[in-house]
Amino acid sequence: TIVGSLIGSSGAILSYIMCKAMNRSLPNVILGGFGTSSTGGGKPMAIEGTHTEIQTDEVIQTLVNAKNVIVVPGYGLCAARAQYPVAEIAKLLTAKGVNIRFGIHPVAGRMPGQLNVLLAEAGVPYDIVLEMDELNDDFPDTDVTLVIGANDTVNSAAEDDPNSIIAGMPVLRVWKGEQTIVMKRSLGVGYAAVDNPVFFKPNTSMYLGDAKKQCESVLEGLRAHYGE
Repeated sequence: TIVGSLIGSSGAILSYIMCKAMNRSLPNVILGGFGTSSTGGGKPMAIEGTHTEIQTDEVIQTLVNAKNVIVVPGYGLCAARAQYPVAEIAKLLTAKGVNIRFGIHPVAGRMPGQLNVLLAEAGVPYDIVLEMDELNDDFPDTDVTLVIGANDTVNSAAEDDPNSIIAGMPVLRVWKGEQTIVMKRSLGVGYAAVDNPVFFKPNTSMYLGDAKKQCESVLEGLRAHYGE
């Protein structure tokens, strides 16, 4: 039937988008395997260094001092339903002259497009929600990158480690900004079960905890700072 054909075509298109975004073949995805078409056969690089944690007042001051901010949401934002306080943070910072944008990975969240829908639902303007390819070259000129609940989609091993099982997967280059703040429950791995070197880089600070509660704390602090 026509309806069946449309459903089948939609599924095929969605599968293509996901495979391309993860640099994996369709059989690899269907069979539940790991590794991309670019993965080498050697041992993955060991992660060196220790992580640095940041507290709420430091996050607030960092955002207050920033001129250019990119927010990179992931599944953790969806799970915590943190889109509402994040939208309010963006609205407040924009009103204070901060250039704030959102960078969306094609497979962020449960499925392609989920983050776009959640941010739109929370009132984030469409024109500041950009796809990965639209702003991936802008991170070096970014004062603060705020990663909220994303892991594999911002993992530098995809570009730096040819033996990683996510080697070659397109990712948002959050580590290239001046300062990266990662909001996450823990240092645990993502769906691909790969450690993320970004968490241990000198310019990264981990803001550990529930995404919604953390965002609400930051929003409250920003409002207090600006007297609102």
